[in-house]
Amino acid sequence: MRVRSLMLLAALATSVPVLAMADAREDAIEARQGYYRMVKHNAGMLFGMVKGDIPYDAAGATTHAKNLSALANLDTGSMWPEGSDKASMPGKTRALPVAWETFPAIMEKQAAFVKAAETLAANAGNGPDALRADIGALGASCKGCHETYRARDF
Repeated sequence: MRVRSLMLLAALATSVPVLAMADAREDAIEARQGYYRMVKHNAGMLFGMVKGDIPYDAAGATTHAKNLSALANLDTGSMWPEGSDKASMPGKTRALPVAWETFPAIMEKQAAFVKAAETLAANAGNGPDALRADIGALGASCKGCHETYRARDF
């Protein structure tokens, strides 16, 4: 009986790190999905103003653009642990393994997002034409990652 108990404890002790690792990857996926929901909300408000779906508001445009700039400059490295991609965690994420396989390349895409968000933060409150002039670069920076590093579905 004592040997069985020791074997059970040994089995549990070795499985806990595996479970903790899976939980950490799921937490990271949830964190980055939350992060991108905030990006989508703020960018969506700005795109809505440009399209005329939302009345242009200088203070609101400035706030949303500054939020995007803050988000763009956030260190999200801990949200991207190895093994938190669609192939490793099917049904949980749309992030493709290529993001990890070509890691330095994705940082160029991040740099474009940072630059576009900072430009928007500086100009979004200067009228609808200023917002319209800068919003394309933001959309292109998002599209640049989505086309390469994100699957269409889970």
